[in-house]
Amino acid sequence: MPNFGYHLARLKGDTLRRLYRALLPVIVRRPLPLPRSLALEVFAYSGETTLPEQVASIRSFLQQVGRPKSFTVVSDGSHSARSIRLLERIDPIVSVRLSIQPPPGGLPEKFLRYLATHPTGRQLALIMSLPTNGPALYVDSDVLFFASAPDLATRAVAHDAPAYYLADCQFSGDARLLRDPSERKEPVNTGVLLLFEKLDWSLSIQRFLELEGEPNFFTNQTMTHLTMHESGGRPFDPTKYVLQLDDQFVYPDQYAGASLALRHYVNPVRHKFWISLKQ
Repeated sequence: MPNFGYHLARLKGDTLRRLYRALLPVIVRRPLPLPRSLALEVFAYSGETTLPEQVASIRSFLQQVGRPKSFTVVSDGSHSARSIRLLERIDPIVSVRLSIQPPPGGLPEKFLRYLATHPTGRQLALIMSLPTNGPALYVDSDVLFFASAPDLATRAVAHDAPAYYLADCQFSGDARLLRDPSERKEPVNTGVLLLFEKLDWSLSIQRFLELEGEPNFFTNQTMTHLTMHESGGRPFDPTKYVLQLDDQFVYPDQYAGASLALRHYVNPVRHKFWISLKQ
């Protein structure tokens, strides 16, 4: 028997996304109540194909968390001039950067090529550059913020760990970088990272250099996973900071609500991003 709830949710999500994209010129001009100012820099890495999600994510952050010192969208190079204008109209603190500063010298050429040419390698180059001037939050474009998101502001002030990461619901990575099954434990997702200090990437870089074959989509996430655990990073509270797939095939978003700080709507549940969007 067909799963009508799931297919209806997919159809509704797709319809709402199309409508949101069509209305972007109007949406980016709508004023937002900004609850507080934050001593925090925010960064995202995205492209033209996720423009609607990026706009909605930024607006939900400003509405639920507050106005950071800056919100920088680092482009993968695919943004049109129109899309850049739309993003920068959301708020004066939003800017689009068309390139990523290379890491400090001394890194192996093989690794530098990966950071410069691979789509998720360029994302890793951004993450490795953080923080630059005080606490820095990295957030993917498919993350929505909810009523308990002010918890992020509290954590940014506390600085009680080198970094915080979004706990994944399963290990989604490049297993070629691992040396023991125990290294799969407490999987890290790169969708949301709060960084207070420069992390030590030496272990993951060494694993990368030992890699046989080409890096894949998840190589950067596995390198971040190894680095977070090596550097003493801590997971966000998984009841407030959610990455889950167990409601994929039912109609409602079973996590959205006042107790939620954010949810990362990865591809299998991306349609729920639009069902749960309230602005």
